[in-house]
Amino acid sequence: MYPIHFFNRAAKLWPDHIAIEHGNEQLSYRNLHARVQALATGLQKLDPEFGSRVGICSYNTIDHLVCWLAVLAAGKIWVPLQPMNAAAELVRAVSFTRTSIVIVQKDTAAKLAGAEAMFLYSDPEGGDGTTGALCRDHAGQTPAEADLPLSATQAIKFTGGTTGLPKGVMQPYRAWNTNIATQVAAWSLDEGQRYLAAAPITHGTSTYILPTLATGGTLVLLDRPRPEQTLDFLQNARITTTFVPPTVLYMLMELENVRDADYAHLKNLIYGAGPMRPDAIGRAQEIFGPCLASTYGQTEAPQIATMISAEELKDPAKRASVGRETFLSRVEIMNDAGKILPVGETGEIVIRGDLLMTGYWDQPEVTAKTLADGWLHTGDLGQKDEDGYLFIRGRAKEMIITGGFNVYPADVETVMGEHPEIIDCAVYGVPDDKWGEAVHAAVQVRDAKAVTGDEIIAFIRERLGPVQTPKSVNLRDSLPRNAIGKLQKNQLAEEHATAHADAFQKG
Repeated sequence: MYPIHFFNRAAKLWPDHIAIEHGNEQLSYRNLHARVQALATGLQKLDPEFGSRVGICSYNTIDHLVCWLAVLAAGKIWVPLQPMNAAAELVRAVSFTRTSIVIVQKDTAAKLAGAEAMFLYSDPEGGDGTTGALCRDHAGQTPAEADLPLSATQAIKFTGGTTGLPKGVMQPYRAWNTNIATQVAAWSLDEGQRYLAAAPITHGTSTYILPTLATGGTLVLLDRPRPEQTLDFLQNARITTTFVPPTVLYMLMELENVRDADYAHLKNLIYGAGPMRPDAIGRAQEIFGPCLASTYGQTEAPQIATMISAEELKDPAKRASVGRETFLSRVEIMNDAGKILPVGETGEIVIRGDLLMTGYWDQPEVTAKTLADGWLHTGDLGQKDEDGYLFIRGRAKEMIITGGFNVYPADVETVMGEHPEIIDCAVYGVPDDKWGEAVHAAVQVRDAKAVTGDEIIAFIRERLGPVQTPKSVNLRDSLPRNAIGKLQKNQLAEEHATAHADAFQKG
């Protein structure tokens, strides 16, 4: 069974249900399936090779979703191209994966200028060279079905670290099937539920599309929404489930009218793509009700290697946890010698099971370092408690060694976030002649006139002692994040180093 079969089956079971909404436009399962079948047939006419790559550079639209499903139905490999990324990065992704077809919108095409591929415009009403023309030309036709093993690649999604070029993660059919089954079970997805897709389809939102469609739900699309728009839909559009990064939740909780609804329909307000402080979790539960939940995974093990339900998060002792391993995944803590560590010890988080990638596209050496003896080495540090709950301590490369002591940024951020004037915060290390590395922090505050960096430092020192206390605190209106809301600590460290160098030269 391939991932697209979940949607095909749903279209037969619930043909008249609304599959997708965007603004005033709706598509039933029947009509969505017809468009997908026609476009998939057209894609196969343009390039009949199974397993060839098709890139999609589009914002959240209904036609983007049609294209996405058609790529799967055509037996091709999806290459997501986030329109907010730099043009050079997008062109490189197309070249690196040898993508044969690139689907663009009129307002994203310029970013792919120079890419060597066949271009197709996402326009359901357009003429030659558009998705609309292909759908009309092949209406009523059915694409040929690929005969590929479940280890074959369904998507190549790019992931980047703080250094080096992004890596193309090869996600196989089996990983997508595992994700779909796990999401359905984890969140009790069912007929008639409504999923709010406010984050980009090119990233984490994509992992919720087929679980929602597989169970007869409705996808409610938003395109680059402001926090006020997202909140309006949560309050008034009968949303059952959604996924947002912590930064979006922080912004939602700062809105004046956030308490103007009871959120009775909201069953799963899932945060991920980064940690959330326990104090903020408590406040979110107070505002939105007992619906906050979380997952942990990576592009290499998409989305849901662990999960913690809203019911489990009611326990304040578990608020710093990302939950326990899901049914089809095994998650352990490993030391540098490859030994599984006991409860309470800190080491690298490793994962195995059908959720894993098969490797990095055209990078066998990097693959061998990351996938070793069946385990995915995540590069994250964590520990388990006696109940099997996973607690993330941070990225291994973000751990700060200062004066011979290990400082985990997440520990400091948890305490720092308890300060009433702090909205968000980031702790990072910078080289230091005396300590080897020194702890520093940047914070987003509600009112810069209401608190000073020295007061925050004193607040932390009283609770954690001198070793974990930042040497300096930079007050900011906002913290740097990428297109999907992930905090960019490397940028903060670089800015700190530049400012320090400038000050030294002036001195």
